[in-house]
Amino acid sequence: MERRAFLLTLAAGLAGAAAARGTAGLVDTGPVRQAPPLAAASAATVEVPVPGSLPPPAGVVQGLPGDGVSLALTIDDGTSSEVVGAFAAFATETGTRLTLFPNGCYRSWEENAPALRPLVDSGQVALGNHTWSHPDLTTLGDREVAEEIGRNRDFLRTVFGVRDSPFFRPPFGARDERIDRIAADQGHPTVVMWNGTLGDSRVLTADELLAAAREWFTAQRIIVGHANHATVTTVYGDLLALIAERGLHTVTLADVWATPEQRLRGALASGSGRIA
Repeated sequence: MERRAFLLTLAAGLAGAAAARGTAGLVDTGPVRQAPPLAAASAATVEVPVPGSLPPPAGVVQGLPGDGVSLALTIDDGTSSEVVGAFAAFATETGTRLTLFPNGCYRSWEENAPALRPLVDSGQVALGNHTWSHPDLTTLGDREVAEEIGRNRDFLRTVFGVRDSPFFRPPFGARDERIDRIAADQGHPTVVMWNGTLGDSRVLTADELLAAAREWFTAQRIIVGHANHATVTTVYGDLLALIAERGLHTVTLADVWATPEQRLRGALASGSGRIA
């Protein structure tokens, strides 16, 4: 299927699904946007890398290390099964590399696991922990914080086979040293914040979302977005065109930072037999 046709069909399907669910406000009501030609999509990705040679840092990260032309697209929450499914289809069709931070309480992740699991297994999609039900962890006691993180860790292992993701993102970005310590105790030493955003934790128009992308899509940034509202699904082509125009390529967080076990699996999968 032509990538342009795929994305236009996908956007139309999401709009229809949102209207059928009584969420027409989640998509633009103005003229239908025409996605740009997606020949640039292949330029927005690179050959499949092995897991990163850097160990996951202990503590907070807000951007990618060093100089380069990488862009880490990280997608949180997953309140909408249709939007989660659209991200899975988008990644499959275009090769875009993503890091997802699911909340396991949302049915969207189990419903779309058959589409996502092959992407996770191949390393094109990485997963991190965003807690089970998206509370402000700073308002909870130690035991409740550990339960939120531990339950979601077990969910990621059961549904997606994720055994050793070091990455944790606190809901709302609300964290302190206590939260960081408990997350590390639960197996997630790397607290992933961000230094760029799509701004789509609320409902945006397509133009608003693209304005945020134009502001923040620059080299070595960690971008935060959400799999909650349908607007993003209508501008996938525009986002890829912007990435290609700026000479960037998408990476997962695990392409940059990986545990020894992940590096070993990546080396075996690549046939090199060597751990960087």
